[in-house]
Amino acid sequence: MKRRTFVAGAAAALPALAALKMPALQTSPELQPIALPKPEKDGGKSVLASLQERRTIRILSPDPLPPQTLSNLLWAAWGVNRPEAGIRRKPGRTAASASNSQEIDLYVALPEGVYLYEAVPHRLAPVVAGDFRARAGRRGAEKAPLNVFFVVDLKKYVVEGQPDRNIGDPEVQKSYYFVAAGLIAQNIYLFAASHGLAAWFHNCDRENAAREFKLRPEQKVLFAQSVGRPA
Repeated sequence: MKRRTFVAGAAAALPALAALKMPALQTSPELQPIALPKPEKDGGKSVLASLQERRTIRILSPDPLPPQTLSNLLWAAWGVNRPEAGIRRKPGRTAASASNSQEIDLYVALPEGVYLYEAVPHRLAPVVAGDFRARAGRRGAEKAPLNVFFVVDLKKYVVEGQPDRNIGDPEVQKSYYFVAAGLIAQNIYLFAASHGLAAWFHNCDRENAAREFKLRPEQKVLFAQSVGRPA
């Protein structure tokens, strides 16, 4: 399957697209799936050194992240790190979740469109074309090369032979998905610190993002995190 369609000059006009090898919107109204490079699981600073360097940096360069960096970052955030885990025998992830519900979805806003990170094939599935980075809701975030939106899917809270019989309680769910989002956000912070990147976890325009990302009623936008090089 072809993953990009370029016209002459598109790469020069849209450097972010050229860096990520994505389709230019001038030639096609539809986005195509992006098969991310295989994540590199070594390199960078140690965990302890990354903890020392971890901080919020709000001023980010608009320069696009290389495809390999994007791949590594998303795997570190919420990728698959073992074939099966927990009672439900799902592929294990780099962040924990209550009863292994894996209820958080990462919606990735790039300059040319919004994608859903699919961890098992390790790819970006197209959601909607267009620049929606401003839905991150903070001044300066709209120019970040990458905004990650944390979306909870409440349909993933089900009782499947696991001991938590309160998982259908909305207040219990709230405590679970806020913790899950925080764990993933910290993974991103540590990856950024390990590789000299800037990261910023913040609130966002939840209402408009939910509508424009075509979310179901059971899905709720929680937060956003901007990542790029320090300006």
